[in-house]
Amino acid sequence: MDLIIAGNAGGTNVGASLLRAADQLGLTAHLCDTRAATRGPRIASTLSWRLFGHRPLHLNAFSRSVVASCRQYQPKTLVTTGQAPVNAGALREIGAMGIALVNYSTDDPWNPGFYAKWFSDALLEYDRVYTTRRANIGDFLRHGCTAVEYLPFGYDDSLWLKHQVRPAPDTHADIFFAGAAEEYRVDCIRHLIAAGVRVALAGDYWQRFPDLRSSCVGHLDPAQLAAWTAAVPLALCLVRRANRDGHVMRTFEIPALGACMVVEDTEEHREVFGPDGVAVRYFRTPGEVTAVAKELLASPETRQRLAHVAQSVILGLGNTYADRLRSLLQLNTAPRRESLSI
Repeated sequence: MDLIIAGNAGGTNVGASLLRAADQLGLTAHLCDTRAATRGPRIASTLSWRLFGHRPLHLNAFSRSVVASCRQYQPKTLVTTGQAPVNAGALREIGAMGIALVNYSTDDPWNPGFYAKWFSDALLEYDRVYTTRRANIGDFLRHGCTAVEYLPFGYDDSLWLKHQVRPAPDTHADIFFAGAAEEYRVDCIRHLIAAGVRVALAGDYWQRFPDLRSSCVGHLDPAQLAAWTAAVPLALCLVRRANRDGHVMRTFEIPALGACMVVEDTEEHREVFGPDGVAVRYFRTPGEVTAVAKELLASPETRQRLAHVAQSVILGLGNTYADRLRSLLQLNTAPRRESLSI
């Protein structure tokens, strides 16, 4: 077998996308679903997380299952995603089998909301770490990881292309945001609503805010998420500040669908899309997001132009998860298509 992936199955999870990418590349792969490490009574899971240093309830049992899968399938590489629940002892045992160990770090391990000593120890066992945030590179190196590279998120071309989108939902929203609620994001949404911009919200925790409940559309499956993204005039892209993000999964998913983006201004976003007004419109404050949204809502022609350019950038420059998997496995990179002139 070419590889085993330890990551979440289903939905828009990176682990599931990498499994589909492996099939596209003609690689034999097996997914160890990391959700198994947290299944169990909610109270027990919560206590384990809060009292034992963000420890998944079944960390050791899941780690043993990954070792067993590696022994059974003898893959060339184990790729784990995020804060994968595979402990240091299991990784040492897998490494002793001659299997390469790679972590695709999709969350900030030093975010106080996620930091875990068991995972900090496990990081030192990986042969290579790829991180989706430049802000983490120095942290990994100081921690003792010897091979660290930046590798952004991508898009899953089995989920995020225009021809796959369901019929448009019945919506009168002006702007759509998908992602968990946190303080800065809430401020941005409240500014938009106060200015009369109609917002649709998908994701965790928005129902906790009584004034925003009427804007919530609930949890959406990938097909519903794509349909909403494509149907609403504007798509809002906000990073998670607690995670020190420079970009997020939606950075690539939104333009792949051909939607017009209003994007939080970061160095990583400018690295992808270029200056303001070329492929996307940027903002830095809640007040700016409202001004930019209103300008774009008043100009359908501008929205169409920006969406077209952003889509050409993302689709033309090797940003699928098949491309990311090539990098993770250090395979030869496929020829990249030329993007449209901008």
